[in-house]
Amino acid sequence: MLLLNNVEVIYLNAILVLKGVSLEVPSGKIIALLGANGAGKSTTLKAISGLLRTEEGEVTDGSIEFEGMRIDRSSPEDIVKKGIIQVMEGRRLFEHLTVEENLKVGASTRRDSGNLRTDLDMVYSYFPKLRNLCSHTSGFLSGGEQQMLVMARAMMAHPKLMLLDEPSLGLAPLLVEEIFSIVKRLNAEESTSILMVEQNALASLQVSEYGYVMENGRIVLDGPASRLRDNEDIKEFYFGLSELGEKKSYKEVKHYRRRKRWLA
Repeated sequence: MLLLNNVEVIYLNAILVLKGVSLEVPSGKIIALLGANGAGKSTTLKAISGLLRTEEGEVTDGSIEFEGMRIDRSSPEDIVKKGIIQVMEGRRLFEHLTVEENLKVGASTRRDSGNLRTDLDMVYSYFPKLRNLCSHTSGFLSGGEQQMLVMARAMMAHPKLMLLDEPSLGLAPLLVEEIFSIVKRLNAEESTSILMVEQNALASLQVSEYGYVMENGRIVLDGPASRLRDNEDIKEFYFGLSELGEKKSYKEVKHYRRRKRWLA
């Protein structure tokens, strides 16, 4: 469905951020994109959604294709119309609007008007807490409730591909578990393809089928999620465990081994 081929991104005509990034998202799959802060994960999502231009960035080499059509030169509006919706980091809401008004904004991007009430009932079935909060001003919701709302708003657009940027950031463990459960259910029941950026490697690899690890703007490791969970580099960097089972801090892990590519 989505193919990035040797993508390079430069900001302000000077700062090279992505350096030959290649990855793919098959139709109906959940793919994890992992990496530390500053690795280039969010930039990758913005390159796909067309939002780089709002930050004076551009794709200067390589290509991005969606359903066989090149989109790296398309506007964000055209990319949304093709069925790609990005849920940005930081829970970007219209804070002065109610929960239900935010959801209706999500439906406004669709070409077909559809049945708004049916769609609202659909997202409320995934996020029952939002039904009870439908008339509340969204700016007064908790962090977990706001994360549910931005995901629900994206679902109102009936996306073919959802780009999730740090959905678990700043949430309590029980809420993280709930969010990832909903991600998995959304993929299974709505056949929505998902590319998910996460620092919570353990949680994201439990719901993903395949994962990529970024470091300094490059993909340095990739493979089936089950194999990445067992990879010693991943265990050390993300889970804090060495081969002997002893705890290690992130600072002790200096670099990844050379990238290995596994066949599914």
